[in-house]
Amino acid sequence: MTTQTDQSQAKAGQIILSIDAMGGDQGPAAVVAGCDDAARQAPGISFILHGPSAVLTPLVAKRKSLTGRCVVRDAADVVTMDDKPSQVVRNSTGTSMWSAIEAVREGEAAAAVSCGNTGALMALSMIRLRRLPGVKRPAIAVLYPSANPQGFNVLLDVGADVRADADDLLRFALMGMSYARNGLGLPRPRVGLLNVGTEEHKGRTELKEAFDLIRDQSDSAGFEFAGFVEGGDISGDICDVIDDVCVALPVRSRRDCPGEVEKVGLAARRLELAATLEPIGDREVIDRYRPNIEVEHRGVDAGVRGPIEVGVEEHRERTLDRLRRKQHRP
Repeated sequence: MTTQTDQSQAKAGQIILSIDAMGGDQGPAAVVAGCDDAARQAPGISFILHGPSAVLTPLVAKRKSLTGRCVVRDAADVVTMDDKPSQVVRNSTGTSMWSAIEAVREGEAAAAVSCGNTGALMALSMIRLRRLPGVKRPAIAVLYPSANPQGFNVLLDVGADVRADADDLLRFALMGMSYARNGLGLPRPRVGLLNVGTEEHKGRTELKEAFDLIRDQSDSAGFEFAGFVEGGDISGDICDVIDDVCVALPVRSRRDCPGEVEKVGLAARRLELAATLEPIGDREVIDRYRPNIEVEHRGVDAGVRGPIEVGVEEHRERTLDRLRRKQHRP
């Protein structure tokens, strides 16, 4: 099994992805299955799989679509879900996660994907890829179904940080704005700051300070500031980016209820990612849109020098397929 592993010399239109095959709880078979699905749908994509070659090579050999498009890079060790990020940073050079990130760092791959330990992935990404200029704390951004024409909103941060000051929230807003502009094609995204109410006197001190900072940056940065927004606006249409450190709570709670369908059924026609949705009681509508309604399977590590995809271990096949579609978006 061979592939051209120098992304800088890859043929025009070819995408090389670096995959941590050992992340998550279900084993590497699910990762290889996801690569197989993506390869069959996108002829211009190829993979570097990182993990024990004795385990991965037989799995890849069973998938005809991966012939000539997948190389296995041996990495004997694995970062587990119980490993502390601080320990991983010191002792992870032989792991599949480290190896996957290194391929991006060396220019061999366009992006890295892991469904493993999120804290460790964020820490290694910052250490090995470094932060982008002006980024103090990277954030995890996800797409969330909404009533907007684009079908979903950008939410951040959803798990990289447990606290953020006003300056952090400003930088999250700018990163989310850039994601919406470049990823969703919105020339002037609308940014909302999540709070317990829309009145300017409500909320924590850092939120009030962030309100002023984001508002003052809106004109020069080329976005519209929608002010404070509430939880009900996460799936609404008054903004395109939702900014706050606590948005991990609604996203993660919805992720754990995959059998529900959203009240914003009209937006379901455009859903490609995300979340659990409240029942609307219409079985015909539920059955019609079920294939497109998925739990939040992945996030983007925004703010580091290289695309890092954070997947949920239960749904690695779909995480890889969505990344394939995003990389091929014009």
